[in-house]
Amino acid sequence: MEKENIILVKSFDFALEVVDLYKKMVAQNEYVLSKQLLRSGTSIGANIEEAMAGFSKKDFTHKMSISSKEARETKYWLRLIKHSQVVQIEVDELLTKNEELIRILTSIVKTSQNK
Repeated sequence: MEKENIILVKSFDFALEVVDLYKKMVAQNEYVLSKQLLRSGTSIGANIEEAMAGFSKKDFTHKMSISSKEARETKYWLRLIKHSQVVQIEVDELLTKNEELIRILTSIVKTSQNK
């Protein structure tokens, strides 16, 4: 049986939660920040998927670095949503999950650069 890849699972689950938040924000007539969040929050996992098919270690590291940058951008949008109060939706749990993704991705990138 193949071992579950934790970063793939966590990034996909995170993307699903971002999609759910996007729908809630649109329901509250917020279309700008929600779209930015949707783009960056779902891009994290998409880039991780691409990294898994990397042709070389350099390609893998590059895609994981992009994923890490997208996670940091997502953190920005989540913080902006929280502090601007443009919608009445709690995002603290998603911010915590995002921080975990950032930590994992940072570790992956550092480890892959040192090999």
